Amino acid sequence: MANTAVADPDSGLTQAQLAQRYGLRVAGERPPLAEYTRKLWAYRHFMTAYSRAKVASSLSQTQLGQLWQVLTPLTNAAVYYLVFGVIVSSHRNTSNFIAYLCTGVFIFMFTQTAVQNGTSAITGNLGLIRALQFPRAALPITVTLVQLQQLLMSMVVLAVIVLLTGEPLTFRWLLIAPMLLLQTIFNIGLTMVMARLGSKITDLKQVMPFVMRTWLYASGVLYPVALFREHLPHWAATLLEANPPLIFIELARYALLESNQTNLVSTPTRLWVMAVAWALVMGVGGFVYFWRGEKEYGRG
Repeated sequence: MANTAVADPDSGLTQAQLAQRYGLRVAGERPPLAEYTRKLWAYRHFMTAYSRAKVASSLSQTQLGQLWQVLTPLTNAAVYYLVFGVIVSSHRNTSNFIAYLCTGVFIFMFTQTAVQNGTSAITGNLGLIRALQFPRAALPITVTLVQLQQLLMSMVVLAVIVLLTGEPLTFRWLLIAPMLLLQTIFNIGLTMVMARLGSKITDLKQVMPFVMRTWLYASGVLYPVALFREHLPHWAATLLEANPPLIFIELARYALLESNQTNLVSTPTRLWVMAVAWALVMGVGGFVYFWRGEKEYGRG
């Protein structure tokens, strides 16, 4: 009986064709955006648990522990009040300068610390990235969630300060919740941008303190925002008034400070429109920008 040769179905196929036939994929391949988003959502419990653990461990070695979540912004506000409220006397143009200043410091620090820590979200977790497979966007999101938890503790202290300085408790205080939601979305997008840049430019972390200090002065944290119109050209003042942290700070002051209603940089409606626009642009844009670099993280 003659032997009949059986044809090999894999003969003549390239490696790419073989991989496709048997469902093999490149390690670290960037999935489509929709699939990546679904995977990220599936890790939401990991992100919340990881952020809580980071908060608990970050101050566990200090004697005062998590009390520093409150003491740090309070100390910053006290220093700024000494310089700008007493020495420079910026309070002459502002009613209830203490509450005005503390609101600006607390809200700005949420963005500041998220951005600064976001620059090392990838480089500081290389061991985790190389050991486990998960959407890398979980790391910058966790950075923002850590700072959000610390801000919420600070907001309790801010509420006490505002009340003790004579401001009334009004229904506008409820606007703090949507304002913080928009700022959180903005911070997540910006932190993702900084995380990708920080993974490529290792010296970025050293530069960021100077960038953030400049941003602080441009955000109306330490002095009345009306000074922009008084001392700057019209185009420069208009540009600064579209500054995202300034918008979130102004919305917080609108919600908490009855004494500041006539000193807003713009109308409340326009502030809300700009806040929503910044949250969408930075939130979506930052997420897409980070996703495009997914396969680069942890390599080399």
